[in-house]
Amino acid sequence: MAVGGPEQDRGIADRFRVLYVCTGSVCRSPIAERLTRLELDRRLGQDAEQIAVRSAGTWGHVGAPMEAHAATVLAEYGADPEGFSGRELLDEYVIEADLVLTATRDHRAQVISMGHAAGLRTFTLKEFTRLVRAIDPATLPESGVIERARALVRASAALRGWLLAPNAEADEVYDPYGAPVTVFRHIGTEIHAALDPVVTALTGVPAPTAG
Repeated sequence: MAVGGPEQDRGIADRFRVLYVCTGSVCRSPIAERLTRLELDRRLGQDAEQIAVRSAGTWGHVGAPMEAHAATVLAEYGADPEGFSGRELLDEYVIEADLVLTATRDHRAQVISMGHAAGLRTFTLKEFTRLVRAIDPATLPESGVIERARALVRASAALRGWLLAPNAEADEVYDPYGAPVTVFRHIGTEIHAALDPVVTALTGVPAPTAG
């Protein structure tokens, strides 16, 4: 899967673009970005190129490497932490994204406040997980990865007002910045668990079984 900024995607005729957003762009969103890339590659092979995955932070540490503990957690999952560079959330990233997944409700509100008709394609990660679990896969198109992914976002937006979180904390992934590696592992587990049904819904391919 391609690495780099959205400007590197412009030579490709069509892609579905996922943007993860947290605060500093060095902990939660990089973990989500690289775990998503890993799972897309596992499930789609060369077709994974049809989905571009990026991350940014509302107060992003521009050019910074991801936190060492975040890199450790990614390596433990078999994902590649190398070559990462932190980014600040810019208008162009929101404009180009087909789906924006944020760590918290505050991040979601910040993305939506930027405009660009982002409301219908911006969710917290855990919110999106809850919504896609309620969608019958048989209602999604089988004609291609990009068409399926776009239909999934539309269906999830339509469900949002009907399938609410049980409490405010249910849609939050809390910031492990400055915490020991055990806390990062806990956050990594949360993100990985939330991503599995999302990637399955996006691709139509369940996670490979061990053995």
